[in-house]
Order: sequence, then structure tokens, then C-alpha cells
Amino acid sequence: MSTPPAPAPLTGGTSTETFTAFPPIPSPSPSTTSPPPSLTNPTEDDRPILANDAVLKPSDPIPSTWNSRVVSGPEFNALHHAPITVSSLIDSMANIGFQGSELARAVEVIDGMRTYVSSEGRRATIFLGYTSNLISSGLRSTLRYLVEHKHVSAIVTTAGGIEEDLIKCLAPTYLGAFSLPGGDLRAKGLNRIGNLLVPNNNYCLFEDWIIPIFDKMLEEQEASNGELIWTPSKIIHRLGKEINHPESVCYWAYRNDIPVFCPALTDGSIGDMLFFHTYRSSPKQLVCDIVGDIRKINSMSLRAEKLGAIILGGGIVKHHIANACLMRNGAHWAVFVNTASEFDGSDAGARPDEAVSWGKIRADGESAKVYAEATIVFPLIVAATFAKDGITERQEERR
Repeated sequence: MSTPPAPAPLTGGTSTETFTAFPPIPSPSPSTTSPPPSLTNPTEDDRPILANDAVLKPSDPIPSTWNSRVVSGPEFNALHHAPITVSSLIDSMANIGFQGSELARAVEVIDGMRTYVSSEGRRATIFLGYTSNLISSGLRSTLRYLVEHKHVSAIVTTAGGIEEDLIKCLAPTYLGAFSLPGGDLRAKGLNRIGNLLVPNNNYCLFEDWIIPIFDKMLEEQEASNGELIWTPSKIIHRLGKEINHPESVCYWAYRNDIPVFCPALTDGSIGDMLFFHTYRSSPKQLVCDIVGDIRKINSMSLRAEKLGAIILGGGIVKHHIANACLMRNGAHWAVFVNTASEFDGSDAGARPDEAVSWGKIRADGESAKVYAEATIVFPLIVAATFAKDGITERQEERR
């Protein structure tokens, strides 16, 4: 019988070290005709020492503080004796592991920021950020609830987060499918957002509605002799007033004097409308000052008793809030909900600990990141926090 060849050594990079995957198989002795007794009748003492030490290595003593960290999940045998609430279900997921535990942690962090009251009776300032696709979805009603009942102090969103809210007051968005071919939809004048469909006519209605408002705003600007300076938040405040619709986030932000910041206001249909309006109003045109808004949001951060941030999605929405928090050496509470990974170095995927390194979350702050799509988890979070005690108007001044 020939001797089996030893495995080839593995090498990596430019290293001169080699690594043998497995020890060579010993060559059988010419006089051996059967396996040794220790291989045919193995006993405990015959276990290979290396494998035994590797598989059965004793653990260090478990700290007593770990008793509260034993992995467990919802016990429906116990839960089904009473109506199951969202709060009781999420509470029972605290030690379930993976993103279920992070969801429970997010609820805990948000409860901290929303219930905080200082000895002088001041409450925490809460920044809410969300990307436009969430307004396009049915999550809009959840976001509107928070603004309608004064649960947040300010909003940061994108241009789509403004215009899609206003457009839905003029015409509906429809549920379609992710698989609908783009070419066919384009031929039919339908725009796809994931599995949502927005007829192009909706944007035509939006133009008909917003251009006369821009005309009036330009008249007011010109009549003020330079005293009226529009900012993105002032424009959104005005549009919320003009839409006058109870399903609109912008309307309730106007009603409750909650500023809506949009540092990229021109990056969407509103930008298209402003572009078209310059031809209508030439040589005059609306002037929008973004410096006024960065002063306003940063000043809110500086004046806050304590600061919390709830951010759904990434990009400019996430960073604009985080940078405002930097002005006071970080938020006291922060919850991120998105599906982005940190491994490309993006701010969208960055975990809260990275924000701590920048001073955007305090080193002693409370934070959580839930890796999940917001339409799944954010209604659950709101149900277990802001909405769990029913509707309560927030009369206290947050800002």
C-alpha cells in the first residue's frame, strides 16, 4: 500500500509562514493487518488529548450578573391567559437575541427620552428623522401621529418627505409589486417606489397646486424690501398651512409649530417646481436661505435640556440630526432604524458607537440600532412607547 501524500501547505499573501490544514495521515506499518485495539474499542481515556482539550475546554466562572441575561423568548403559554399587547410582547423579547433584543432595547431608549422631566419640569427635545420612502409608504400615518400629538420637537427629512406628504393630499399612492417592469410602467406614466406606484398625474396636480403658492410667496418677498427671507423650514411651514389637510404631516407641523428641516429641499419634485417657477417669475425669483435653518436646528440642540434622536433610514437625514447633536457634545438618547451595514464606511450604516467617537452621541448616552426595515418595526416601537397610554396631548414646551 502506498503512503498517502501529506496535504499541501496553505499560504496567504506575502507571508513566508505556512499552515498545514491537517496532520499527515500516518503510514501503516507493514506488519499491521488490523487497527489497534484502542481504535476498535475506544474508551474515555483513549480520546485524543488535543481534540479533548479543544472540544471540552472548561469555561471561566459565569458572573452572577449574567443571571438576568439568560436567553429566553416570549412564553405564549403565559401570555395567552390575557390579551397580548405590543408592549408585553416586546418586553418578552428583551433576551430573545439578534434584532429582537435590539427592538426591545430601542423601546427602552425611547421610553427614556419621552418620559424625561427635569427637576424644573423641562422635557427632552426629540429630533425625528426619516427618509422620503417612508412618507410614500403607509408609515406616513404613524409619523403624522407623532407630530399631531406633539411627541417630537423637530423633524428632519428629504425633499421627497415633504412633497410626497403634500401630494398624497391631492391624489393617492397605490400598492403595486417590486417585480413590475420599469419600461412598461414608464409607458403608462406610472412611477415605482419599491412596490408602490405613483401616477405621474399626481405630480401634475402638485404643480397646479404649488405654483400659485410660490407666486404669492414671491410677492410677499418682494414687498418686504428684503426683510422676508425664506428658509426651507419657513417654506415647509407655509406649505403645511396651505395644504390644510388632517392627514398631512406638514399640516400638523404647521399647526403645532414644529419645525421641519430639509437641507436638500431642491432634490425632488419641489426642486423641479422651483426650477419651473424661475421661468415664470423671471427676472425675479424666490430666494431660499439654508444658513438660517442650520442656525435654527443647531440652536435647538444647544438650548435643549436633554436631547434625543430617532432616525429612520440614513443619508442626509441621519447626519443632519447627528451633526446638530454634536453642537452640545452629543445626544443623550439615540435610536437608529435602518438596514445599512457599516462595512462600507458609510454614515448610513454606522453604529451608534461610531457617532460616540465624533461626539454626536454622548459617551454615557443610551442608544440602540435596529437592523430592520422601518415599516415593519417602527409601528411596533410607537405602539409600545408614545401610543401605549392612549392619546395624550403634549402641552409642555419642548424647545
